Amino acid sequence: MSRTVTLCERFSRIIGGEQGFAGGKCVSTINRNEIRATILRKRFQVTSSFSFESLNERTGRALCLGRAAFLEKEVNKFIRAIRNQGIIVTSVRNEWLFEQPRLIYINIEAVERPLVFARKVRRALDAIH
Repeated sequence: MSRTVTLCERFSRIIGGEQGFAGGKCVSTINRNEIRATILRKRFQVTSSFSFESLNERTGRALCLGRAAFLEKEVNKFIRAIRNQGIIVTSVRNEWLFEQPRLIYINIEAVERPLVFARKVRRALDAIH
């Protein structure tokens, strides 16, 4: 088993998501099954995804990214928790029209060791509950 595959498994386990690879990068996807969302009155599966790519074998650091979906009441807690850990919030926005309830998406980024990033993300996600 390659180092990246093993690292991806550990990354996903820490975040609590489902591991996968897309375009050569490790992606961990979390289904927000507790949010019963609809778009145009049709059921919509709310997901958040976190990834890493461009791993530097010498330093162990990689480009770590996230796109996470939240209810409006969760946004400020997550932003505060993620910023307090040194992760950059790059955007806060809604992506859909006519969704119920209103969903807010937050993009984050950092260059660091993937497992460190994963632990920070997990702490921030835990802060909203």
